[in-house]
Amino acid sequence: MRSHLLNDTTAEQYRRSVTDGVERVAAKLAATDRPFTGVSVDALSPLIDEIDLDQPLHDTTAVLDELEDVYLRDAIYFHHPRYLAHLNCPVVIPAVLGEAVLSAVNSSLDTWDQSAGGTLIERKLIDWTNERIGLGPAADGVFTSGGSQSNLQALLLAREEAKSDSLAKLRIFASEVSHFSVKKSAKLLGLGQDAVVSIPVDHDKRMQTVALARELERCKEAGLVPMAVVATAGTTDFGSIDPLPEIAELCEQFGTWMHVDAAYGCGLLASVKHRDRIDGIERAGSVTVDYHKSFFQPVSSSAVLVRDAATLRHATYHAEYLNPRRMVQERIPNQVDKSLQTTRRFDALKLWMTLRTMGADGIGQLFDEVCELAREGWKLLAADPRYDVVVEPSLSTLVFRYIPAAVTDPAEIDRANLYARKALFASGDAIVAGTKVGGRHYLKFTLLNPETQASDIAAVLDLIAGHAEQYLGESLDRAS
Repeated sequence: MRSHLLNDTTAEQYRRSVTDGVERVAAKLAATDRPFTGVSVDALSPLIDEIDLDQPLHDTTAVLDELEDVYLRDAIYFHHPRYLAHLNCPVVIPAVLGEAVLSAVNSSLDTWDQSAGGTLIERKLIDWTNERIGLGPAADGVFTSGGSQSNLQALLLAREEAKSDSLAKLRIFASEVSHFSVKKSAKLLGLGQDAVVSIPVDHDKRMQTVALARELERCKEAGLVPMAVVATAGTTDFGSIDPLPEIAELCEQFGTWMHVDAAYGCGLLASVKHRDRIDGIERAGSVTVDYHKSFFQPVSSSAVLVRDAATLRHATYHAEYLNPRRMVQERIPNQVDKSLQTTRRFDALKLWMTLRTMGADGIGQLFDEVCELAREGWKLLAADPRYDVVVEPSLSTLVFRYIPAAVTDPAEIDRANLYARKALFASGDAIVAGTKVGGRHYLKFTLLNPETQASDIAAVLDLIAGHAEQYLGESLDRAS
């Protein structure tokens, strides 16, 4: 069994095995003509259920052959231009190369004596991101597993900085379309059910600052503590960006921590054309970024950034076997001192490889392309009588609803849109997401692939309409 350990004696076997795997994936990517095969849970489950994990195949070639049937053949391929569903981006090759390197070397980014250069690379990338945001010379941060963890850590810091004598008094303010992780974080942090105050949004799905000011005032008058305001720079459903400068003013007025959830909108930090859309982000106390959403990085690649490095002490614990206190005096940089995680992958390497190969402008140009594609898609939807589109895009998301000419029952229209999405997924021709707006079912394009064209959007709209019309026709037949 030692023959499977990666070391100096098995380097050639490693090269052959990885090359075989890369060649198979490359072949799949080259031959993929739709984002999904349409396989059902019932069809795929038996193939995996019948595999006996206690009977190994002993050969990576045989394992790859099997993997073709249970994974590669039916995987959902985000690189395809008609994958239009969730916040999943196609990935750039330098980042995938970085993934291969970091997996093989297997550094753990918790302590210096496990990562050395990796620690310094991650710190350099945190500094680079903070400079892009404009958080100032005292800023710091750490890579995380994703936006949910970043939001949790940011709100943990805000909770501790609030210095309240009662958790029940703490309040978090976020828009009604903010990410669910805000409420989840409040629960994990031991706050009460009423801790998150939902702020209404305007027609463009941006937080209403007048309503925010009113709720902050009510909070103070009631003897409660406004712990944090979470402003969103790129909501999951609409890509909307809250009015960051106005929110920053209110946070300063009320002495409240301002956190910006820019998990989606962080691509604007590299934008060549649209950086001004997130002006005001530099005034935040903390910021969430997901490079694996709009920097075209493989999952996971994310970070939480803070204006004042000293606040990260709230996540610091010392263990004699890992990061004893004396290391601080000795100026030994241990990233575990600022992280919720202990063992942690060297995900920063992927972004490092990307920036050193493509540069920030290269990333920004790709993100600008998908933002401009969304504008084209919005024009198509606005001009199409079959569809109702909710809001003009701020980033690269479009939320819309098929509206049949001859049907007026909202519930029946809901069912037609739900059916169309399900039927489209089952066909494998394209994948779109769904959400609710005003209690009604809508469909959603999340455009993160620069290879997607307006013609792809038009074709998918025709497919959706065809499926919806098929459902409505069958519904009429059943009714008659």
